[in-house]
Order: sequence, then structure tokens, then C-alpha cells
Amino acid sequence: MSTDTLELTIADYRDPSDAADLVTLMDEYAQDPFGGGEPLDEVCRRELANKLAEFPGAFTVLAYREGKPVGLVNCFMGFSTFMCKPLVNIHDVVVSKSARGGGICTAMFEKVVEEARARGCCKITLEVLEKNLPAQAAYRKVGFKPYALDESFGQAEFWQRYL
Repeated sequence: MSTDTLELTIADYRDPSDAADLVTLMDEYAQDPFGGGEPLDEVCRRELANKLAEFPGAFTVLAYREGKPVGLVNCFMGFSTFMCKPLVNIHDVVVSKSARGGGICTAMFEKVVEEARARGCCKITLEVLEKNLPAQAAYRKVGFKPYALDESFGQAEFWQRYL
């Protein structure tokens, strides 16, 4: 598939169409084994777009092919204390199963880079599961690599604590 009919846009969370596309793509991701394998919770389906609209620094790249939503990247602004500049953290990357292999991920990441530069960011970060090799390959293709300050201390790990 070529990307010549691909349209990329920054979502307007208050627009009902953008909100519906966001939820549809997030639900597809949630049901994928790498997204947890369960449908998106009903509360999340109902409130996600509004909560994102209220969250400072959130933005979403939506990808459409021939008018149909085929991908998204959810991003959140952060800050690099070492570089004393803002950064973008990519939280979710979704390409519909039927649209994979067509350059959509690469195109969406370029849109994120464009937005990050416009916002004066110094870098873009993301997390990826260690066994999600297709995603890792896609991320390496667009210039991402595991994070390490000093290779002798190893790579950074992403940890969490639920509240």
C-alpha cells in the first residue's frame, strides 16, 4: 500500500467524529494481545476524548486512508530536566491490522516529529514491550533506540505502580 491517499491530522477531541475514531482505534488496540487482549472499558469508551481534551499537553495524530481511520498516536507533553526543554512521550501507537505494512506508522511518527518541533521539544520518548518485535522494528526504522545514559549501566526500564 502506498501512503499517497493517507491523511494525517491532529485530533480535535471535542469533535464527535474525531472522538469516535479515537475510541474505535483504541478499542482495536486494547483487544490486541499487545494491548491487553480485552475490549476498552465502557467508562473509557464514553469519557476518553473528553478526558484527553481536559489534559494539558495531550495530542493525538489520527491517520485516515480513503476517509477511514487506520491509525493513531497518543502523545503527552513532558519535560527533560537534563536538557531543560519540553519533550513528547508517545503513549499509544495503533495501526489497524488491515492497514499494517503500508507506511502508516512512519507517516504518523513524522507528524509527531513535526508537532514536537513546533512545540520546541528536545526529544520524543516511548515505551515498547520487549517481545513486541514488530513494533520495535517500526520504531527503529524511524530513529528510536533503547534509552541509556551510559551503556555500561545498561538500558533504562519502564516501571509502574498502580494507585
